This record gives sequence, C-alpha cells and structure tokens, in this order.
Amino acid sequence: MILAESKLRVGVIYGDPDNNEYVYMPGSELGVKDPVCVYEDGELRSDIDMHEALRLIRVRSLKPARHPVWGESSC
Repeated sequence: MILAESKLRVGVIYGDPDNNEYVYMPGSELGVKDPVCVYEDGELRSDIDMHEALRLIRVRSLKPARHPVWGESSC
C-alpha cells in the first residue's frame, strides 16, 4: 500500500467507475503531512484519513481511474 499512498499524495484518483466509487486527495491537501482524503460512493461523499483511504483502495480493489467530474488522475 506504500505505492498507493505515494500515488494518492501526487493526485492519483482511485476508483471503480462501474460502481461509482472513488478515493482521492483534493488538491488543497497535496503536500500536507496528515491529509484528508475523499471517498465517494454514488451520491455520498465523506472525508476520510489516509489510513481509511488505503483500506478502501485495498478492500474495494480500486484502481487508478477517471473521475466523472475531476477527470484523469494526474499520474
């Protein structure tokens, strides 16, 4: 999960477009020591910490993805 954390920290969006699930770090959090990430599940949007973001990426098998609003990952 170290690779996933590194990618989140540079703006990669993880998701599953078929299930409308996404985990990402907002641009305002890039470079912050303890950033807040975002988890979107359909219409629901929640702020989560890095630990929870990495857990969701792992258990939901999320991959780098194109977000319907924010577009492509930065990497």
